[in-house]
Amino acid sequence: MMAGTQTHETDPQDLDLPTYDDVCVAHERIAPWIHRTPVLTCQTFDDMSGAQLLFKCENFQKAGAFKVRGATNAVFSLDDETAANGVATHSSGNHALSLSRAAQCRGIRCQVVMPHSAPKAKMEAVRGYGGEITTCEPSLSDRERTLEGIVEQTGAHFVHPYNDPRVIAGQGTCARELLEQVGELDALVAPIGGGGMISGSALTCSTIAPRTKIYAAEPAQADDAYRSFHAGHIIPDDAPDTIADGLRVSLRPYTWHFVSHYVTDVLLASEDEIIDAMRLVWKRMKIIIEPSCAVPLAVILKNKELFAGQRVGVILTGGNVDLDNLPWMPRR
Repeated sequence: MMAGTQTHETDPQDLDLPTYDDVCVAHERIAPWIHRTPVLTCQTFDDMSGAQLLFKCENFQKAGAFKVRGATNAVFSLDDETAANGVATHSSGNHALSLSRAAQCRGIRCQVVMPHSAPKAKMEAVRGYGGEITTCEPSLSDRERTLEGIVEQTGAHFVHPYNDPRVIAGQGTCARELLEQVGELDALVAPIGGGGMISGSALTCSTIAPRTKIYAAEPAQADDAYRSFHAGHIIPDDAPDTIADGLRVSLRPYTWHFVSHYVTDVLLASEDEIIDAMRLVWKRMKIIIEPSCAVPLAVILKNKELFAGQRVGVILTGGNVDLDNLPWMPRR
């Protein structure tokens, strides 16, 4: 098994879980390499939801996504001997380009396995940051199998997209900034695929804002986190089909720990609801977001009674889209 990997059968007692102290250390470590992203509001969405929505805009982050936080923390926490062999990962896009950027900043190589169906814009960004791409079939099992061969050949250090305590600690810096910027929240909503952002948010909120409820937003066509949450154990989905390309992966032991212990509920949105929410953000807020980060707004508008009258943090996780192939355009 590759260094740093975990299967979903891992005993929870074997996990070296990150702490909030790790989040604070990560925040200091990555500060020179990231933006402190703004928080925006939109009266239209407040009126539509009956809540006060506070949007943490990670679509304005370096590399265009929150993933740069965790990837940068992982890369800059490596000792020089390990870093010399470079890093490697599998990703449909945002972790791939974020790890490539972090590796470029440190001056080391980055090997990336990406499904051939990954958005063209994300592949171009990976190459732009110096990442070396190997394509594979669009299933998690094929991604992992392809990556294992690359790690064996190159000796590169595997940085998992989300099942890694360094990555989770880095992602936790986003919620930390949000709480510093806006104060106490009744709820925080973020998308869930593998669960890195939700885990980091839960780690931070459970420590410094324990009354804040954490909601995970998931595509109905990639609902493995929803099914896992209600079953009480991980139910993986190898190759879900959803417009939210960043959410096509399943929970793993580290992220399952935080989801099962700290998440209040997992809420689902249909493909049409996701696309409508994405288009509304473009139209009303005049900012670019990708389908994956439209899922939180979609579930809030679908469950207005759950959030009415509350201060709700909404993490807009990324803005890396193929402008020539937007979801409301005729399918090519």
